Amino acid sequence: MTVTAHASAPVFGTQVIGQTEKALNAILDRQLAGTGITEPQWVTLTIVNGGTFTGDALIERISGVLKVDRAAARERIAELTAAGMVRTTPDGTVEATEQGKEQWSRLRAAITTITQELWGDLPEEDLATAGRVLNTVLTRANTLLSAV
Repeated sequence: MTVTAHASAPVFGTQVIGQTEKALNAILDRQLAGTGITEPQWVTLTIVNGGTFTGDALIERISGVLKVDRAAARERIAELTAAGMVRTTPDGTVEATEQGKEQWSRLRAAITTITQELWGDLPEEDLATAGRVLNTVLTRANTLLSAV
């Protein structure tokens, strides 16, 4: 089934998903410019700020979200550790440092403002539908990736 929101708008599918992803990444890249944090490091720092993880659980989470192998996930942690953004506690928990928390909070505030501009005024029903559709596509994509 093909759905269009407007006669001149791209049809829902890989083209509009790809263009949206590229535009959102460009916006994120602008926010990260000058911080020394890359997009994969930002995602990793967000994961660390979102919960309490020990070594393997954190590596699995990063690997799954970034779609990278465990070695690449460990590299992101090592990079953030070297930059003073995260540290490993004696019990093996990886946590954000004060510097990491402050940097994350500043960036998150800017991103939240942009997010509000992008879809804050859209009807809840539309957002719920978009969320269901994108989560279905994501689940299917993850299934395909895990089968390879």
